Amino acid sequence: MTDLGLVASSCGGLDTRFTAELAAPAAALGWRLAITLTPTAAHWLASTGGLDGLAATTDLPVRSASRLPGQPRPHPDPRVFLFAPASANSVAKLALGVADNQALTLLGDVLGTPGITIVVAYQVLDTRAHHPAWPRHLDTLAEAGVRLHRLDPRRSWSAVLDRLPPPSRPVPEG
Repeated sequence: MTDLGLVASSCGGLDTRFTAELAAPAAALGWRLAITLTPTAAHWLASTGGLDGLAATTDLPVRSASRLPGQPRPHPDPRVFLFAPASANSVAKLALGVADNQALTLLGDVLGTPGITIVVAYQVLDTRAHHPAWPRHLDTLAEAGVRLHRLDPRRSWSAVLDRLPPPSRPVPEG
């Protein structure tokens, strides 16, 4: 299985759609999920009882906090990342290089790296999308090679999985 760095921030629908429309379908497609949540996203899922269902989609721990010095790395180094749902706040921070939580640190460390695929599926209100800095944030990410997709709250989030390369299968030995 190929590892997918699945990252989420707190947006409407996170508690009801993230596992059902992103994590479970991605796992069914053959991705091994390395899930990292912003602290607020982790709090939302914990408060709604959604962390257990999310954890059932992967054999790796669901992260939201940095590891302590000396602790082993809990995730492999994926070559493909999906940041969804990405809030306007998190998109702006990523574009500006602000790494104030584990999720943004993870993405910021690989942003622009050759051979790494990052898809950012953002969910923003039209009022936020009209902010004069918003197009520059998207342009910055696009210039770094990020594939951008605006989530439509009326449509399944699963459509963004089509923006990922197909997971590669291990070649059988022998």
